[in-house]
Amino acid sequence: MAEMTVDLVAVERKLWSGQASFVSAQTTEGQIGIMAGHEPLLGQLVEGGTVSIVSTEGERIVAAVHGGFFSVTADTVRVLAESADLSGEVDVDAARKVLADTSASEVATRVAQAQVRAVEAAAKH
Repeated sequence: MAEMTVDLVAVERKLWSGQASFVSAQTTEGQIGIMAGHEPLLGQLVEGGTVSIVSTEGERIVAAVHGGFFSVTADTVRVLAESADLSGEVDVDAARKVLADTSASEVATRVAQAQVRAVEAAAKH
């Protein structure tokens, strides 16, 4: 199986780094799936989106990301998010409270939506 080096980094910390067989990200152009050998590209992550990584060991890493970019070469993927939360770190109850709060800011709502989507996506597998 072909593999690539993947780094998932937010402004404040590195969330995950390792070898992976597949990366999926929500971009401003739509959902994209990346495997080793992909054509080089630079993409913009959506505000309040998710990134999924399948490690070479079969582990699925899902993160809620808020803005940023990713770059792809034939053997590397770098995800550089403005902010990000791994699905296992999300306080789902707190995120759902933000979604229920009609006075929450648009940014807070998008972050909470991404957090809930990341947790739900991780639970599917």
